[in-house]
Amino acid sequence: MNGLELSRAFYEDCGRPMLETQFPELLSRLAVGMFGAGSECLGYDDEISRDHDFEPGFLILLPEEDVVDRRSEFLLERAYAKLPKVYGGVARAALAPVGGARHGVVRTREFFARTVGALDGRLSLHQWLTLPEQALLEATNGALFFDEWGEVRRIREALSYFPEDVRRKRLAGALLLMGQAGQYNHARCLARGETAAAHLAAFEFAKSALSARFLLHRRYRPYYKWCFRALRELPDGAPFARSLEDLLTGAADAARGAEIERLCAETVSLLRAQGLSDAPGDELERHAYAVNDGIADAALRSLHILAAV
Repeated sequence: MNGLELSRAFYEDCGRPMLETQFPELLSRLAVGMFGAGSECLGYDDEISRDHDFEPGFLILLPEEDVVDRRSEFLLERAYAKLPKVYGGVARAALAPVGGARHGVVRTREFFARTVGALDGRLSLHQWLTLPEQALLEATNGALFFDEWGEVRRIREALSYFPEDVRRKRLAGALLLMGQAGQYNHARCLARGETAAAHLAAFEFAKSALSARFLLHRRYRPYYKWCFRALRELPDGAPFARSLEDLLTGAADAARGAEIERLCAETVSLLRAQGLSDAPGDELERHAYAVNDGIADAALRSLHILAAV
Protein backbone atom coordinates (compact mmCIF):
# COMPACT_ATOMS: atom_id res chain seq x y z
CA MET A 1 0.00 0.00 0.00
CA ASN A 2 1.53 3.31 -1.04
CA GLY A 3 1.09 6.56 0.87
CA LEU A 4 -1.89 7.80 -1.12
CA GLU A 5 -3.72 4.50 -0.65
CA LEU A 6 -2.84 4.55 3.05
CA SER A 7 -4.19 8.07 3.37
CA ARG A 8 -7.48 7.22 1.67
CA ALA A 9 -7.95 4.09 3.80
CA PHE A 10 -7.14 6.01 6.99
CA TYR A 11 -9.71 8.64 6.06
CA GLU A 12 -12.40 6.09 5.17
CA ASP A 13 -11.85 3.95 8.28
CA CYS A 14 -11.07 6.63 10.86
CA GLY A 15 -11.43 10.14 9.52
CA ARG A 16 -14.82 9.98 7.88
CA PRO A 17 -16.54 8.31 10.88
CA MET A 18 -15.03 11.00 13.13
CA LEU A 19 -16.33 13.80 10.91
CA GLU A 20 -19.77 12.26 10.45
CA THR A 21 -20.18 11.56 14.16
CA GLN A 22 -18.65 14.66 15.73
CA PHE A 23 -19.05 17.33 13.03
CA PRO A 24 -22.10 16.50 10.89
CA GLU A 25 -22.98 20.20 10.62
CA LEU A 26 -19.61 20.93 9.00
CA LEU A 27 -19.54 18.18 6.38
CA SER A 28 -21.07 20.33 3.67
CA ARG A 29 -18.46 23.05 4.26
CA LEU A 30 -15.14 21.27 4.26
CA ALA A 31 -12.95 19.25 1.91
CA VAL A 32 -10.73 16.26 2.58
CA GLY A 33 -7.86 14.98 0.50
CA MET A 34 -4.21 14.12 0.18
CA PHE A 35 -2.11 16.41 -2.00
CA GLY A 36 0.81 18.78 -1.75
CA ALA A 37 4.50 18.19 -1.12
CA GLY A 38 5.86 14.68 -0.80
CA SER A 39 6.47 11.70 -3.04
CA GLU A 40 3.39 9.98 -1.61
CA CYS A 41 1.19 12.61 -3.24
CA LEU A 42 2.56 11.49 -6.62
CA GLY A 43 2.35 7.79 -5.86
CA TYR A 44 6.15 7.61 -5.97
CA ASP A 45 6.90 6.80 -2.33
CA ASP A 46 8.97 3.76 -1.42
CA GLU A 47 11.00 2.47 1.51
CA ILE A 48 13.67 5.13 0.99
CA SER A 49 11.18 8.00 1.05
CA ARG A 50 9.60 6.88 4.32
CA ASP A 51 12.36 8.32 6.49
CA HIS A 52 10.40 11.55 7.09
CA ASP A 53 6.84 12.84 6.91
CA PHE A 54 5.39 9.43 6.00
CA GLU A 55 2.32 8.55 8.03
CA PRO A 56 -1.38 7.76 7.89
CA GLY A 57 -2.79 11.24 7.42
CA PHE A 58 -4.88 13.54 5.26
CA LEU A 59 -5.81 17.19 4.86
CA ILE A 60 -9.02 18.73 6.16
CA LEU A 61 -9.46 22.02 4.31
CA LEU A 62 -11.76 24.72 5.62
CA PRO A 63 -13.26 27.82 3.99
CA GLU A 64 -13.02 31.26 5.57
CA GLU A 65 -13.96 32.06 9.16
CA ASP A 66 -17.33 33.50 8.22
CA VAL A 67 -18.24 29.97 7.04
CA VAL A 68 -16.34 27.82 9.57
CA ASP A 69 -15.32 29.74 12.69
CA ARG A 70 -12.10 29.45 14.70
CA ARG A 71 -13.67 27.41 17.47
CA SER A 72 -14.80 24.78 14.98
CA GLU A 73 -11.32 24.78 13.50
CA PHE A 74 -9.84 24.22 16.97
CA LEU A 75 -12.22 21.36 17.72
CA LEU A 76 -11.43 19.74 14.37
CA GLU A 77 -7.71 19.99 15.12
CA ARG A 78 -8.22 18.27 18.48
CA ALA A 79 -10.35 15.54 16.95
CA TYR A 80 -7.81 14.93 14.19
CA ALA A 81 -5.02 14.69 16.76
CA LYS A 82 -6.98 12.01 18.64
CA LEU A 83 -7.28 9.69 15.65
CA PRO A 84 -5.43 6.34 16.06
CA LYS A 85 -1.69 6.75 16.47
CA VAL A 86 -0.98 3.64 14.41
CA TYR A 87 -2.87 2.53 11.30
CA GLY A 88 -2.06 -0.24 8.83
CA GLY A 89 1.06 -0.99 10.81
CA VAL A 90 2.36 2.56 10.25
CA ALA A 91 2.76 5.02 13.10
CA ARG A 92 1.64 8.59 12.69
CA ALA A 93 4.79 10.65 12.56
CA ALA A 94 5.90 13.44 14.84
CA LEU A 95 7.10 16.65 13.22
CA ALA A 96 10.37 15.84 11.44
CA PRO A 97 13.39 18.20 11.25
CA VAL A 98 13.16 17.94 7.45
CA GLY A 99 9.86 18.70 5.74
CA GLY A 100 7.13 19.62 8.18
CA ALA A 101 3.45 19.11 8.88
CA ARG A 102 1.72 18.10 5.66
CA HIS A 103 -1.53 16.77 7.08
CA GLY A 104 -4.28 17.96 9.40
CA VAL A 105 -6.58 20.96 9.46
CA VAL A 106 -5.76 23.96 7.29
CA ARG A 107 -7.65 26.84 5.73
CA THR A 108 -8.08 26.42 1.99
CA ARG A 109 -6.82 29.90 1.26
CA GLU A 110 -3.73 29.34 3.42
CA PHE A 111 -2.89 26.10 1.62
CA PHE A 112 -3.06 27.63 -1.85
CA ALA A 113 -1.35 30.84 -0.76
CA ARG A 114 1.53 28.74 0.57
CA THR A 115 1.64 26.51 -2.51
CA VAL A 116 1.11 28.88 -5.45
CA GLY A 117 0.87 32.32 -3.87
CA ALA A 118 -2.82 32.84 -4.63
CA LEU A 119 -5.53 32.66 -1.96
CA ASP A 120 -8.26 31.64 -4.40
CA GLY A 121 -6.16 29.94 -7.07
CA ARG A 122 -6.51 32.81 -9.54
CA LEU A 123 -3.06 33.50 -10.93
CA SER A 124 -1.81 36.60 -12.68
CA LEU A 125 0.00 36.26 -16.00
CA HIS A 126 3.28 36.93 -14.19
CA GLN A 127 2.57 34.06 -11.79
CA TRP A 128 1.70 31.67 -14.62
CA LEU A 129 4.97 32.57 -16.32
CA THR A 130 7.24 32.35 -13.29
CA LEU A 131 5.82 29.80 -10.85
CA PRO A 132 7.86 26.59 -10.69
CA GLU A 133 5.91 23.74 -12.23
CA GLN A 134 6.49 21.64 -9.11
CA ALA A 135 4.49 24.21 -7.09
CA LEU A 136 1.57 23.93 -9.49
CA LEU A 137 1.85 20.16 -9.34
CA GLU A 138 1.73 20.22 -5.53
CA ALA A 139 -1.54 22.17 -5.74
CA THR A 140 -3.11 19.67 -8.14
CA ASN A 141 -1.59 16.25 -7.44
CA GLY A 142 -2.82 13.47 -5.15
CA ALA A 143 -6.53 13.02 -4.65
CA LEU A 144 -9.55 14.87 -3.30
CA PHE A 145 -11.59 12.42 -1.22
CA PHE A 146 -14.51 14.67 -0.35
CA ASP A 147 -15.59 18.21 -1.25
CA GLU A 148 -19.29 18.93 -1.09
CA TRP A 149 -18.52 22.64 -0.61
CA GLY A 150 -16.70 22.62 -3.96
CA GLU A 151 -14.16 25.36 -3.30
CA VAL A 152 -11.08 23.14 -3.33
CA ARG A 153 -12.24 21.30 -6.44
CA ARG A 154 -12.80 24.59 -8.27
CA ILE A 155 -9.35 25.89 -7.38
CA ARG A 156 -7.63 22.65 -8.36
CA GLU A 157 -9.44 22.62 -11.70
CA ALA A 158 -8.44 26.23 -12.35
CA LEU A 159 -4.81 25.31 -11.70
CA SER A 160 -4.92 21.98 -13.53
CA TYR A 161 -2.69 23.19 -16.36
CA PHE A 162 -1.22 26.27 -17.99
CA PRO A 163 -3.34 28.49 -20.24
CA GLU A 164 -2.40 27.64 -23.82
CA ASP A 165 -0.51 30.88 -24.49
CA VAL A 166 1.56 30.35 -21.34
CA ARG A 167 2.29 26.76 -22.37
CA ARG A 168 3.55 28.03 -25.72
CA LYS A 169 5.73 30.70 -24.11
CA ARG A 170 7.32 28.18 -21.77
CA LEU A 171 7.74 25.70 -24.61
CA ALA A 172 9.34 28.27 -26.88
CA GLY A 173 11.95 29.03 -24.24
CA ALA A 174 12.69 25.35 -23.61
CA LEU A 175 13.10 24.70 -27.34
CA LEU A 176 15.45 27.62 -27.76
CA LEU A 177 17.66 26.40 -24.91
CA MET A 178 17.58 22.84 -26.25
CA GLY A 179 18.87 24.09 -29.59
CA GLN A 180 21.52 26.37 -28.12
CA ALA A 181 22.91 23.76 -25.74
CA GLY A 182 22.53 20.64 -27.84
CA GLN A 183 22.67 21.61 -31.50
CA TYR A 184 25.15 24.47 -31.16
CA ASN A 185 27.28 24.63 -28.04
CA HIS A 186 27.85 20.91 -27.44
CA ALA A 187 29.70 20.42 -30.73
CA ARG A 188 31.61 23.70 -30.43
CA CYS A 189 32.80 22.82 -26.93
CA LEU A 190 34.05 19.45 -28.18
CA ALA A 191 35.81 21.10 -31.12
CA ARG A 192 37.68 23.34 -28.68
CA GLY A 193 38.66 20.41 -26.47
CA GLU A 194 36.42 21.71 -23.66
CA THR A 195 35.16 18.30 -22.58
CA ALA A 196 33.72 19.43 -19.26
CA ALA A 197 31.87 22.28 -20.96
CA ALA A 198 30.50 19.80 -23.52
CA HIS A 199 29.17 17.67 -20.67
CA LEU A 200 27.52 20.77 -19.20
CA ALA A 201 25.97 21.52 -22.58
CA ALA A 202 24.56 17.99 -22.73
CA PHE A 203 23.18 18.43 -19.21
CA GLU A 204 21.50 21.74 -20.14
CA PHE A 205 20.10 20.12 -23.26
CA ALA A 206 18.64 17.26 -21.19
CA LYS A 207 17.05 19.70 -18.70
CA SER A 208 15.39 21.68 -21.44
CA ALA A 209 14.38 18.53 -23.32
CA LEU A 210 12.63 17.29 -20.17
CA SER A 211 10.77 20.57 -19.87
CA ALA A 212 9.73 20.52 -23.51
CA ARG A 213 8.48 16.94 -23.36
CA PHE A 214 6.26 17.60 -20.33
CA LEU A 215 4.92 20.76 -21.98
CA LEU A 216 4.16 18.88 -25.17
CA HIS A 217 2.14 16.36 -23.15
CA ARG A 218 0.45 19.06 -21.04
CA ARG A 219 1.79 17.67 -17.80
CA TYR A 220 3.45 19.66 -15.02
CA ARG A 221 7.10 18.73 -14.59
CA PRO A 222 7.76 17.46 -11.06
CA TYR A 223 10.65 18.18 -8.71
CA TYR A 224 13.88 17.20 -10.47
CA LYS A 225 14.44 13.92 -8.64
CA TRP A 226 11.12 12.59 -9.96
CA CYS A 227 11.45 13.89 -13.54
CA PHE A 228 12.60 10.64 -15.06
CA ARG A 229 10.06 8.61 -13.11
CA ALA A 230 7.28 10.86 -14.41
CA LEU A 231 8.77 11.01 -17.90
CA ARG A 232 8.56 7.23 -18.23
CA GLU A 233 4.81 7.46 -17.58
CA LEU A 234 4.20 9.71 -20.60
CA PRO A 235 3.16 8.23 -23.95
CA ASP A 236 6.41 7.04 -25.58
CA GLY A 237 8.21 8.51 -22.57
CA ALA A 238 10.20 5.41 -21.66
CA PRO A 239 12.47 5.37 -24.76
CA PHE A 240 12.92 9.14 -24.50
CA ALA A 241 13.95 8.71 -20.85
CA ARG A 242 16.46 5.99 -21.77
CA SER A 243 18.01 8.24 -24.40
CA LEU A 244 18.39 11.14 -21.98
CA GLU A 245 19.81 8.84 -19.31
CA ASP A 246 22.40 7.60 -21.79
CA LEU A 247 23.28 11.18 -22.73
CA LEU A 248 23.86 12.03 -19.08
CA THR A 249 25.56 8.88 -17.90
CA GLY A 250 26.94 6.72 -20.69
CA ALA A 251 27.19 8.03 -24.21
CA ALA A 252 30.62 8.77 -25.64
CA ASP A 253 31.16 12.31 -26.88
CA ALA A 254 31.01 11.32 -30.54
CA ALA A 255 27.77 9.38 -30.12
CA ARG A 256 26.18 12.07 -27.97
CA GLY A 257 25.99 14.59 -30.78
CA ALA A 258 24.16 12.19 -33.08
CA GLU A 259 21.71 11.26 -30.33
CA ILE A 260 21.03 14.92 -29.58
CA GLU A 261 20.14 15.48 -33.23
CA ARG A 262 17.84 12.46 -33.22
CA LEU A 263 16.02 13.70 -30.13
CA CYS A 264 15.68 17.15 -31.66
CA ALA A 265 14.12 15.64 -34.80
CA GLU A 266 11.73 13.64 -32.61
CA THR A 267 10.74 16.83 -30.79
CA VAL A 268 10.12 18.62 -34.08
CA SER A 269 7.81 15.80 -35.15
CA LEU A 270 5.76 16.31 -31.99
CA LEU A 271 5.60 20.06 -32.61
CA ARG A 272 4.32 19.53 -36.11
CA ALA A 273 1.82 16.92 -35.01
CA GLN A 274 0.31 19.46 -32.58
CA GLY A 275 0.30 22.24 -35.17
CA LEU A 276 2.74 24.28 -33.09
CA SER A 277 5.31 24.86 -35.82
CA ASP A 278 5.59 24.60 -39.58
CA ALA A 279 9.17 25.86 -39.73
CA PRO A 280 11.45 23.90 -42.09
CA GLY A 281 14.18 21.54 -40.96
CA ASP A 282 15.08 20.33 -37.50
CA GLU A 283 16.90 23.38 -36.16
CA LEU A 284 15.14 24.00 -32.87
CA GLU A 285 15.81 27.74 -32.78
CA ARG A 286 13.55 28.19 -35.81
CA HIS A 287 10.83 26.11 -34.22
CA ALA A 288 11.15 27.99 -30.93
CA TYR A 289 10.33 31.26 -32.67
CA ALA A 290 7.54 29.62 -34.66
CA VAL A 291 5.95 28.44 -31.41
CA ASN A 292 6.34 31.91 -29.94
CA ASP A 293 4.76 33.45 -33.04
CA GLY A 294 1.70 31.26 -32.46
CA ILE A 295 0.91 32.94 -29.12
CA ALA A 296 -2.45 34.69 -29.47
CA ASP A 297 -1.91 37.41 -26.85
CA ALA A 298 0.19 40.14 -28.48
CA ALA A 299 1.69 41.41 -25.21
CA LEU A 300 2.76 37.94 -24.16
CA ARG A 301 4.05 37.15 -27.63
CA SER A 302 6.23 40.27 -27.60
CA LEU A 303 7.93 39.39 -24.33
CA HIS A 304 11.43 37.97 -24.57
CA ILE A 305 11.29 34.39 -25.74
CA LEU A 306 12.99 33.26 -22.53
CA ALA A 307 10.61 35.22 -20.29
CA ALA A 308 9.03 32.03 -18.89
CA VAL A 309 12.23 29.99 -18.44
